[in-house]
Amino acid sequence: MSVVATQSHSKSTSQGGPPASARSQAASRRGTRLLAELWRPAGFVAVLGFLWWLSTNRGWVEPFILPSPQDTWTTTFENAGYLMQHTWVTTIETVIGFAIAFLLGELVAVLMIYSKSVEKTMYPLILFAQVIPKIAIAPLFVVWLGFGMEPKIVVAVLMAFFPIVISGMAGLKSVDPEILELTSTMGANPFKTFMKVRFPSSLPQLFSGLKIAATLAVTGAVVGEFVGANEGLGYVILQANGNIDTAMLFAALIIMSFLGVLLFALIQVLEWFLIPWHSSRRSSN
Repeated sequence: MSVVATQSHSKSTSQGGPPASARSQAASRRGTRLLAELWRPAGFVAVLGFLWWLSTNRGWVEPFILPSPQDTWTTTFENAGYLMQHTWVTTIETVIGFAIAFLLGELVAVLMIYSKSVEKTMYPLILFAQVIPKIAIAPLFVVWLGFGMEPKIVVAVLMAFFPIVISGMAGLKSVDPEILELTSTMGANPFKTFMKVRFPSSLPQLFSGLKIAATLAVTGAVVGEFVGANEGLGYVILQANGNIDTAMLFAALIIMSFLGVLLFALIQVLEWFLIPWHSSRRSSN
């Protein structure tokens, strides 16, 4: 009976997936890898925070130039509702702009991959539009679209669009031509080839562009708020600068930085789930 029970337990374990101990070990390894990746930047931020505290605590820098960490934290805590309201506005503008930039950028990349005429027509125009400073044309969007969210979203789209297009094209072009010939000889139509071969193969480079675009979308939304707005983190920064309230200014800057880091981290997590097979996801020293 014991042999039968052992065999039955062994069979159920093999059919039900890896045992709990193996899963816990894998989770432990992932946690260790995550800590190994985070301790260096966390340590660097801690050193910067200490130097910030030291320079203000010793009076090396005037408070109206560089507020102390305590003043910045107090200002953030006392104005939490005010800052949260404006952070939410900037977040909405950033997310909408990033989503539109992703859809348009990937669409344009696909069109340029499948049509040389489109590529020769669109690529120089995209490059020309990229070199134009967005802060210089942002006032035009305010004139055309008003003081609502629309001009900020447009600036965020323009900021995030270029890296998505370039990374999308690079990824779609990186597919081995022999693989494409093989799918063609096996009878796969262009749509199935794109969904099964081209697009999955382009994900590593596309995600690199998306991570850059996410941070640029935050910058674009704030730049649009600099030009003309009555809400958002850019508006808070302008108001604090006009009032020489450096503690509020630093609070808004820190929140803006955290917003960009959060979007970057979300895309990083999505990348871990979608392309765990890629070499960039393997553990490194």
